[in-house]
Amino acid sequence: MWIGNFCGELFSSQGHLGAAVVGSNEGLYNKPSMRVEGACASGGLATACALDAIQAGSADIALVVGAEVQTTVPARTGGDYLARASHYARQRGIDDFTFPALFARRIRACEAELGYTRQDLGALSAKAYGNANKNPNAHMVNVQMDKATASSSGDNNPCFLGNEELRPFIRLSDCSQVSDGGAAMVVVSELGLEKLGKQKHEAIEIIGFSQATGNLYVDSDPTSMATTAAAADRAFELSGVSRDQIGVAEVHDCFTVTEMLMMEALGFASRGGGAAMVREGALEIGGRLPCNTGGGLVGFGHPVGATGVKQFLEVFRQMKGQCMDYQLSSNPEFGITANMGGDDKTAVVSILKNCQ
Repeated sequence: MWIGNFCGELFSSQGHLGAAVVGSNEGLYNKPSMRVEGACASGGLATACALDAIQAGSADIALVVGAEVQTTVPARTGGDYLARASHYARQRGIDDFTFPALFARRIRACEAELGYTRQDLGALSAKAYGNANKNPNAHMVNVQMDKATASSSGDNNPCFLGNEELRPFIRLSDCSQVSDGGAAMVVVSELGLEKLGKQKHEAIEIIGFSQATGNLYVDSDPTSMATTAAAADRAFELSGVSRDQIGVAEVHDCFTVTEMLMMEALGFASRGGGAAMVREGALEIGGRLPCNTGGGLVGFGHPVGATGVKQFLEVFRQMKGQCMDYQLSSNPEFGITANMGGDDKTAVVSILKNCQ
């Protein structure tokens, strides 16, 4: 068993979470269990550990859990805690809300160099909320957000940073939600599937998986995500699948700008082409590459340690026709997940196949 968690010690005064997973069921007593941390990619890294164990032959059945509690403290205190995913000594002072400020810097650069617009960001926010409104598990299931509101700033959608230089570039609607939540999945070998008494058509297969890590001490290029791109290239190479075969995507939209940058990093668009995908509706549920169909981090929510696990479950549910009001018109054969930690410092990308 592995549990992905980022900030348990800070938000809940609780570390040592492997033993907490065991405490959920007496049948888990005395089985190996440990916590994995990699900022917002903690869930993806927990999955990597499970795959390593299965491929090494030391396990046929692994439980992967992700969990985070973040609503125990005021927002500014939480912003300080979450800033531990940055290089705290160097980047903490940019704003009380460190990560919104870091991604406001990305938005500013992408507007200047790539032609991204506030309307593009607003369209992504409206898409995220609209998808979440159809998802009973989403944080923002009952909150409405239209494109006009999300594309502008004002009392209903404030620019909230204290940093005067960066304040105009990010609005509340551009941000993922500070959420509590958990997710879990069972990862198995073919023998493990038999041991569970399951049939192949009940599962999906991880056919390509890669993790890449950048340098915490150096600022990323604000107009690209090179670490995610490196992980994606390796995952596609391992899978043998081409990008035009992918039928559904779950990507890390910690901020709206990140979804467009993810499209470019994953190779679905050329540099600057993420905006064109938004404008043509390619990422909508009815588009050519439906993305974050359950609301993504902006609409569904972002319980940090759980996000990387929840991404797998969203693709699984789309592949098995379990998404009810936001189900795609046909069950996709191939999908992709991209889970990112920090400012593109840890990236986990997987290519998934629907078993028949």
